[in-house]
Amino acid sequence: MSTGIRPLVKETDVVLMGAGIMSATLGILLKELNPDITIQIFERLDAAGMESSDAWNNAGTGHSAFCELNYTPQKPDGSIDISKAVKIAESFEASREFWSYLVQKNYLPNPSEFISPIPHMSLVWGDDNVNYLRKRYAAMQASPLFKDMIYTEDRELITQWAPIVMKGRDANQPVAATRMDIGTDVNFGALTRSLFNQLNKMQGVTLHYNIEALDLDPDGKGGWDVFVKSLLTGEKSKVNTKFVFIGAGGATLHLLKRAEIEERKGYGGFPVSGLWLKCLNEELIKQHHAKVYGKATVGSPPMSVPHVDTRIIDGKKELLFGPFAGFSTKFLKNGSLMDLPKSIRLDNAIPMIFAGMKNMPLTKYLIEQVRQTPEQRLAALEEYVPVTKLEDWELKEAGQRVQVIKKDKKEGGILEFGTEVVVSQDGTVAALLGASPGASTAAAVMLGILPKCFKKLSQAQSWQDKLKEMVPSFGQSLSQNEKLLKESRQRTASILGLAKK
Repeated sequence: MSTGIRPLVKETDVVLMGAGIMSATLGILLKELNPDITIQIFERLDAAGMESSDAWNNAGTGHSAFCELNYTPQKPDGSIDISKAVKIAESFEASREFWSYLVQKNYLPNPSEFISPIPHMSLVWGDDNVNYLRKRYAAMQASPLFKDMIYTEDRELITQWAPIVMKGRDANQPVAATRMDIGTDVNFGALTRSLFNQLNKMQGVTLHYNIEALDLDPDGKGGWDVFVKSLLTGEKSKVNTKFVFIGAGGATLHLLKRAEIEERKGYGGFPVSGLWLKCLNEELIKQHHAKVYGKATVGSPPMSVPHVDTRIIDGKKELLFGPFAGFSTKFLKNGSLMDLPKSIRLDNAIPMIFAGMKNMPLTKYLIEQVRQTPEQRLAALEEYVPVTKLEDWELKEAGQRVQVIKKDKKEGGILEFGTEVVVSQDGTVAALLGASPGASTAAAVMLGILPKCFKKLSQAQSWQDKLKEMVPSFGQSLSQNEKLLKESRQRTASILGLAKK
């Protein structure tokens, strides 16, 4: 926590808007690559990692594409497309390598404070879904990333893996499951706060809480004037910078729209909120030790893929089910109801209208979710945990996500389910929009920004060598190199305390 009253640095090399996992990752990367770089960070709340990065707000805590079925869609010809799963799994391995480097440098505390071994499972029922999962498993076996996956239709084995999802289930119901023992749970809130604690110790870094970024204008010299306001005193100020990263979660769209860059045009956002059922029954919590993902309801956004989720939050084992989708016009959990109306401009109105027209199933789904009664939520839970009671669970508000809407020449506007990076042509502004898989791919996403925004420096041999020190697989494909993948996983498992004992 901070009072938020720290002197502003009037001129700085880098401004990071938002104290989430993305800004933290980029900040550490830049300071490791160039210790002399000066960085200023602005966060409107009074602590880091309190919005989308926080463990209670994050819909997926350790997305590695092992169990998330929405990353492996079935194509019209019946085949399974695993390309997105491969990309996400590779990105997560890059994150593990980066965290391992930070642990070895003593930049991060005991890894058990932010990462824990938790098996990842997919569970489906019904003939069509079982056939899908069987095909998915066969397709994923072609990639070294998923070679350790186990597939079964054996009810007894699934019961051993996850007893609470099988107890009381119809004995005649066809079921199938996959399991990856090397799955993990990541507390991105704890990780983010640890990263900012380290950044705050570094020379040339100034971290401001309770400061809201309002606007940014070109300074006429190739840089930017950033306008901020203290939420404690109301005082407004201006700082100058050479580079701006907008990593403010749901507030990113608003700030991007204020930047005078051509690339901002046509982007809109559709907010989706979430609710969890948090387990209060300690016996149920003890019995379950896995992230069990099912198939999403038709028309639902990816963040709403149902899962029975073991999490380790602040050292305590928790059990969540959900998330249930909701709707609010806020772009942040701590945002304003005017966020959505204020985001609509002439350049994005048409894409937003077309995207809305083409996603009527999503609108219908959200209306149904918002109107759900506690008994209806219990019925959804009972599909995954057949023997349970309403009083064993409490409803808890999750985070707010903003799904990206952008222009499309063919369709007018499309709704993007994923993470989108917007970079100005001159590389002086970068913004991160979207949601899932988000935090899990932070290292890979930020590594992708460097050559676009620091072109000459990123080509220097010193930077290339340092990048390979921080992320040993940098510039190589783990999905194409089984030996390198095995070495990476063994090394990071040992450093992060994930190796089997």
